[in-house]
Amino acid sequence: MAEAQNAPKDLRRAPVQGGPAPAGSTTTGAIAVAAESTVATRMSAPPSFDVADFPVPHGREEEWRFTPLDRLRGLHDGTAVATGGGVKVAVEAPEGVTVETVGRDDARLGRAGVPVDRVAAQAYSSFEQASVVTVPEEAVLTEPIRIAVHGEGGVAFGHQVVELGAFAEAVVVIDHTGDAVLAANVDYVLGDGAKLTVVSVQDWDETAVHAGQHNALVGRDASFKSIVVTFGGDLVRLHPRVSYAGTGGEAELFGLYFTDEGQHQEHRLLVDHNTPHCKSNAAYKGALQGDDAHAVWIGDVLIRAAAEGTDTYEMNRNLVLTDGARVDSVPNLEIETGEIVGAGHASATGRFDDEQLFYLMARGIPADEARRLVVRGFFAELVQQIGLPDVEARLIDRIETELKASV
Repeated sequence: MAEAQNAPKDLRRAPVQGGPAPAGSTTTGAIAVAAESTVATRMSAPPSFDVADFPVPHGREEEWRFTPLDRLRGLHDGTAVATGGGVKVAVEAPEGVTVETVGRDDARLGRAGVPVDRVAAQAYSSFEQASVVTVPEEAVLTEPIRIAVHGEGGVAFGHQVVELGAFAEAVVVIDHTGDAVLAANVDYVLGDGAKLTVVSVQDWDETAVHAGQHNALVGRDASFKSIVVTFGGDLVRLHPRVSYAGTGGEAELFGLYFTDEGQHQEHRLLVDHNTPHCKSNAAYKGALQGDDAHAVWIGDVLIRAAAEGTDTYEMNRNLVLTDGARVDSVPNLEIETGEIVGAGHASATGRFDDEQLFYLMARGIPADEARRLVVRGFFAELVQQIGLPDVEARLIDRIETELKASV
């Protein structure tokens, strides 16, 4: 696999080394030392809950230039109107966890982050009810919280909040299925010393559209792990964001996507290191197959002037399985202080490694099976981050189904 910047062999941090970008892909990176901090980083408008503060995008803006706006079904310009039966949300939670349905005036909504584009602001301005899941202080859950979001064919705007009290520990699985046009915001609020793992699965029908902003506010000495898995949908555009409410916070952002013919899958990350002595690590991997399969990964890390002692790294790797697929991968660092432990990024896009295929085939493994083994190995370390056997088995089966279509 040709590498624009040498990616590490595993998910651990590694130093960055420069190199040429491979042909047939767009892979750019930037490391900038900024004079003034900016929360939005390259955004055309400051964050706001009011949709009127964002102009209607035309596709020339930096944050929209990769997105096919005509396939957003009106989520970006205000023409999408919520219809009855858009999505159905069901929550299964262990004993001791509080699950509530609240109105727009609930003070817990929007605490983790503010919308940074027009679609997220439209979602915040348009939802009628939100689900709030609360894990009490010092509760250590032995079973996951499961949130099922099922599309029923309409247009919907949603908001969800998951809040952990101090020193609580929980795993949350959010499963998106069915058909819908959905714009939603999800807030994760971690108290001091809390540990939260979130697995967000986008397994939509092939005609679904999903645009979402995920906001995580990580408390002092708290740990946040996000695993985003995207398979289905006509267009999926997700915006995970992390900020810190106290020193010692850690965030791990993992992602896995498999982009098929005609699909557009876009993941735009921002880690805002606004507090000293915090860590972050991002690792996303994708495979693409079929004509007009398009994957976009944007990784932004902002290290503010006050965030001394920051330790951060981000990586994106893409495996192109067939002709006609396109990847745009853009890692960025904005650094406002030199008093940091480490900061780096890596991006790589390429086809199968011929040496790996030759090695397997030389040992009697047929070519098709060898290709499947390479792809399974490519994704294996991310799947293992989930830690839930039933979810891992389901995703491995889904990967096998995708591979049968191309191999």
